[in-house]
Amino acid sequence: MTEPAFDEVIHAPNRLQICGMLAVVDAMEFAVLRESLEVSDSVLSKHVKVLQAAGYATVTKVRGGSYPRTWVALTPEGRRAFAGHVAELRRIVGPAGEDRTGPPGTPRTAPGG
Repeated sequence: MTEPAFDEVIHAPNRLQICGMLAVVDAMEFAVLRESLEVSDSVLSKHVKVLQAAGYATVTKVRGGSYPRTWVALTPEGRRAFAGHVAELRRIVGPAGEDRTGPPGTPRTAPGG
């Protein structure tokens, strides 16, 4: 099990989304990340560089076709850090983050009440 650990590098909203998208694949093309996040090349590049500097991501340029393609992947350290950050966020929100049973708007009763 992953040890919960809040990570300031990952916590920024765009970087959290990048890590979430990369956590479920081996690698993702830069253009797909950019389009999914609806950000510019420069914004995505800045966030990826921060992840690289922390040792959380790698960037690989592959020649093929008429232009090179850039692929981004989480490193094993990046995967561990992301899993730890998600575990810490779950710990922080505790029961508030759990699914509730019952129809929407149903009041919850206090324990023992």
